[in-house]
Amino acid sequence: MTSEKASARAANPVLKLALELGPLVVFFIANNRADLFTATAAFMVATLVSLTASWALVRRVPVMPLVSGVVVLVFGGLTLALQDELFIKLKPTIVNLLFAGALFGGLAFGKALLAIVFDEAFQLTREGWMKLTWRWAFFFVFLAALNEAVWRTQTTDFWVAFKVWGVMPITMVFAMAQAPLLQRYAQAPRAEGAK
Repeated sequence: MTSEKASARAANPVLKLALELGPLVVFFIANNRADLFTATAAFMVATLVSLTASWALVRRVPVMPLVSGVVVLVFGGLTLALQDELFIKLKPTIVNLLFAGALFGGLAFGKALLAIVFDEAFQLTREGWMKLTWRWAFFFVFLAALNEAVWRTQTTDFWVAFKVWGVMPITMVFAMAQAPLLQRYAQAPRAEGAK
């Protein structure tokens, strides 16, 4: 029964969204009420709470939030220790380039690493996984470049707001735009007893 409850929780998209967006919302609110350094500290704590809650509720931490969390802690720590905003502003660029690099690296060896991340959510043909992986790899490069453009040309407050209220909608629009690919390359479920 416990594993059934964990599976139900894992499948709950509202809970997943809350765990992923929660730290960003905390970051935005803390920046509005104090400053970027206070917001960075709050972001680090909220990220740890989110990762811990994910583990406690579903007994696993997804790869992408885990990598992002580690980078938040490292670059947030550098931001606070050196009192330099640069490190927290570079964090999205580095995370997105890490994801892009991993996906491109897998593709170079003929592996669609995205299939590992989304395996439970989608059943695609190999060609579908490869195409979807290429698209996401380039999208992560786009997000890295976008982060660089925004933090280098805009105020810190604008960058924080864009990080929270701009990047997520852009990502959702991109993800929804992949629906035709997902439908085109959907793999028919295997009949029970089929070899």
